Amino acid sequence: MFLLPLVLVGSIETTRVWEVPDLKVGPVPGDRLEPFQAGFTKYANVFGVHVFATDRVPDEKVRHVAAVMAEYLDNDEDGTPDNPLVASALADRDAYMVMSFDERGIERIDPDVWFREGFDAGQFQFALETAPGNGAFDATLEEVLHLITAHGWANAYPAIWGERRGTEVATCLDRARGGHFVDVPRRYPENAWFTYDDDTCEYRCMVTEYVYWAVTSLLGGQSSPERCEDIEHEWRPCSPEAVKKQDPWIVELIQRPEFNFPTRLPDGHYAPATADPKKPTGTVTPR
Repeated sequence: MFLLPLVLVGSIETTRVWEVPDLKVGPVPGDRLEPFQAGFTKYANVFGVHVFATDRVPDEKVRHVAAVMAEYLDNDEDGTPDNPLVASALADRDAYMVMSFDERGIERIDPDVWFREGFDAGQFQFALETAPGNGAFDATLEEVLHLITAHGWANAYPAIWGERRGTEVATCLDRARGGHFVDVPRRYPENAWFTYDDDTCEYRCMVTEYVYWAVTSLLGGQSSPERCEDIEHEWRPCSPEAVKKQDPWIVELIQRPEFNFPTRLPDGHYAPATADPKKPTGTVTPR
């Protein structure tokens, strides 16, 4: 475990203990996490972010989600979060993934049980879409990143990554959609390159989806010819080269050094080394 000093709002200096994720799957803990015991039997923890799963979800699927989470947050795999402020934003909100075998499994669980206790920073995922194999796309890359950006970066840097109109990322989103739309338009402008048309996805959701496409495309996760064809109805610049050319504004934002976004696409194989004593301690300044 490593102590990382953090400079928080109001210049109050505190410390947080970061425990190197071991990706072990065990029972759901009690105490404050007891509300999850009614629906879930399996549990893993990554830098304070929880992964809950039902009994039908194989352990290897739970470990895979935890590994991808760890890779996104600790992309250099030195055992500590690359951006402690983002990791703290997630841990402070008890951010969590909940997994069931399929959609029917999650429908049998009442989320109000944990919502009533203040656990509202979560993301669903199904075992069937987790590392499915046979060339199928691994939804873990999407669902885990949704959780991290919506509850991590958005809260750590609200003026820049906040999911509301007027932030820097929202300005990029509006440009990519060909204008500012509170609701999904009947038809997107011809010059738009992000054209998600799910009516249930409100503006905040659109920011989350847009950041996912931009980050994973920049990391090469969407660039196969088959994948590009599959997603072109929603997202045009599927390769690193294409997104750099089409949307240099979001690329510049993602690549600002202070944000420490991942530079390698997770592959589900997290193998942390001992923390480098020469690496900066993780002192950060909130924005």
